Amino acid sequence: MKKIVLTFGLISGGILSLMLLLTLPFHESLDLDTGALIGYTTMVASFMLIFVGVKSYRDTVGGGRLSFGRGLAVGVLIAVVSSACYVVTWEVIYFGYKGDFMQRYRDHTLEKARAAGDSPEVVARKAAEFDRFAELYQNPAFNAAITFIEPMPVGLVVALVSAGVLRRNSRGWAAGARS
Repeated sequence: MKKIVLTFGLISGGILSLMLLLTLPFHESLDLDTGALIGYTTMVASFMLIFVGVKSYRDTVGGGRLSFGRGLAVGVLIAVVSSACYVVTWEVIYFGYKGDFMQRYRDHTLEKARAAGDSPEVVARKAAEFDRFAELYQNPAFNAAITFIEPMPVGLVVALVSAGVLRRNSRGWAAGARS
């Protein structure tokens, strides 16, 4: 299991990291909403390797059989490895040379609040909350934890779907099939 998890997790994480690095030069010209759309689309695409990894596990290690629980475990572990690659890449980017992200994100968030018609008091309260968060975000452990929870929910959904679709009982039939 370890070889399959590492192989597919590192390939998926490599795709996530590569896309993060490839889009970095365009961060100034992209608004943050478009950047998020591109980022999450990339996550979904790279997490398709969870499906391939779970299928590989079923076919090679499981002898064609796979319980939902084992499939979910393999899928979640692949997602964890992939998400860890994403976190490492972001940490290097953020603390290495892209430290203005939080200021850009703050400005974007407050501008959206103003455009939505929030009162100056509400905008000021949001700014204060954001400033507290930005201070916490300077801690690498906190930063890593927040960054990890960006891709991981997407990976969990793909792992759940993959485990459900690829499960097979001992007779080789899909778990829900009737004869």
